[in-house]
Amino acid sequence: MVSVKGTKKDAEKRLSELLSQLDNGIYIKPGKSTLAEFLKLWLRDYAKPNLSPRGFERYESIIRVHLTPNLGSIPLSQLRPEHIQKYYTAKLNSGLSARTVRYHHVILHIALKTAVKWGLVGRNATDAVDPPRSRKTEMNTWDEDNIIRFLNSAKDTPYYALFYTALFTGMRRSELLALRWQDIDFIFSQISVNRSLHQLNDGSYVFTQPKSAKSQRTIALSPSAILVLKEHLEKHKLEKAIQGMPLNDVDLVFCHPAGKPLRPNTVSRAWTILAAHAGLKVIRFHDARHSHASLMLKQGTHPKIVQERLGHSTISVTLDTYSHVAPGLQQAAAERFDEAFTTKYNETANEATG
Repeated sequence: MVSVKGTKKDAEKRLSELLSQLDNGIYIKPGKSTLAEFLKLWLRDYAKPNLSPRGFERYESIIRVHLTPNLGSIPLSQLRPEHIQKYYTAKLNSGLSARTVRYHHVILHIALKTAVKWGLVGRNATDAVDPPRSRKTEMNTWDEDNIIRFLNSAKDTPYYALFYTALFTGMRRSELLALRWQDIDFIFSQISVNRSLHQLNDGSYVFTQPKSAKSQRTIALSPSAILVLKEHLEKHKLEKAIQGMPLNDVDLVFCHPAGKPLRPNTVSRAWTILAAHAGLKVIRFHDARHSHASLMLKQGTHPKIVQERLGHSTISVTLDTYSHVAPGLQQAAAERFDEAFTTKYNETANEATG
């Protein structure tokens, strides 16, 4: 028996919602079902159809390992903000970072938002909870000299072209590993980014669409990057010829000789080993992207261009991410303004006295 407070119209609306839930297999008995039961249903009916395979794995893992053991026994209708706040505090005390706990908050917030839409709860309890503030970590990047030393160290390795392209385009690891020869335009010197590669927990590989509309983009290539990729293409053709197979446009650019995708973790490990071998401060492979962007901004490239190359959703994301570069940019802009003004001022003064 389900009772509804309000008018007859309210009762009819609630009846329609319940019938819809029954039809779609998402009905949960009010007051009895737990958060764990709802999250299991939510993963099946919402998360799996709407997330990438890799994203679904992350959500499922956090729900299974963290949320369900700690909050799962609470009836969905009785979940309160204090339960969630206590959970965040406990996770922080256990050693998890604020950033990780915020990610738990995001997942729980989305799940409970769906519960509200489905009419299973009246409000989203996470709306009344403040997730921990994550500290902005210091960004690690390389300057021009560091990049030259690293590339010299990588010159004779199978990863040279991959690492060169990463440093000269700012592409994500997943985008680089999904790149096909048909995505490179050697005539107009540009790369089309239109998919990503991810390895799942079972070892299989999946190709997915870019994470956002802005991530699907075209990146102009420098002359040196084009040269490196052309040399890599010739090596790839030779490897294929030895195997008695032609090189196809749909073949991966960066892969094993037989064409199998490279393991993302193996690529990152090779990066770390080479950086250490070169005597450099070891930074993550993802920091090649940050190094590319930081150098472009320091060289005076307009932030809008940097945004487009990186595939950020808005220019504000770019400016916020690389705010550490802003003081130097402001100083350089002030000096250029002063130089232009002083030159013009002196010319006018000379004309007046002449």
